[in-house]
Amino acid sequence: MHIKIITAQYTLLILTATLSKRSEPNLKIGVLSDSHVDDFASLPQKAVNLLKDTDLIVHAGDYIGKKLLDELRALGNFKGVYGNMDPPEIREELPENIVFELNGFQIGVTHPSEGGPPSGIKKRIKTKFKQVNAIIYGHTHLPTNEVIHDTLYFNPGSITGKFPSRKKTLGILKTGKKLEGEIIEI
Repeated sequence: MHIKIITAQYTLLILTATLSKRSEPNLKIGVLSDSHVDDFASLPQKAVNLLKDTDLIVHAGDYIGKKLLDELRALGNFKGVYGNMDPPEIREELPENIVFELNGFQIGVTHPSEGGPPSGIKKRIKTKFKQVNAIIYGHTHLPTNEVIHDTLYFNPGSITGKFPSRKKTLGILKTGKKLEGEIIEI
């Protein structure tokens, strides 16, 4: 599977990171975080359409609305964690951190739920995971897509453009022989 981005609808930011490893079928993962809304109606329609065309959706916390969580789950294959701003009804249904395997890549997901300053966040979240190929995280609202010491750090930014983000963004991870991340500006 490949991503077709129509330039009239989406602008691709130049934030690309790749880890090479295995030979498996290609999968497309939609990654979002820091939505800070109640439901799909509050998300950019272009983002919802893009998420519908993925094999898996991962949300890295701060949904705010339980209805949004339910709507994401209804789209199909879903994984998520809660964030520091999520209410009890979301915290009761989701873990603080998860690790899952996809095409031979170990992927960790955290918000982090304890919050904290954005400075030093990569060091803090790395301690939550032992041996992973990628860490998906949120909280800063700023997109990040970089490989440090063979680990892909992937923050999709804020899908609703909440401060301090200046743009509405989400992420796409592609797996196959490589694990590649892209940040898409909506």
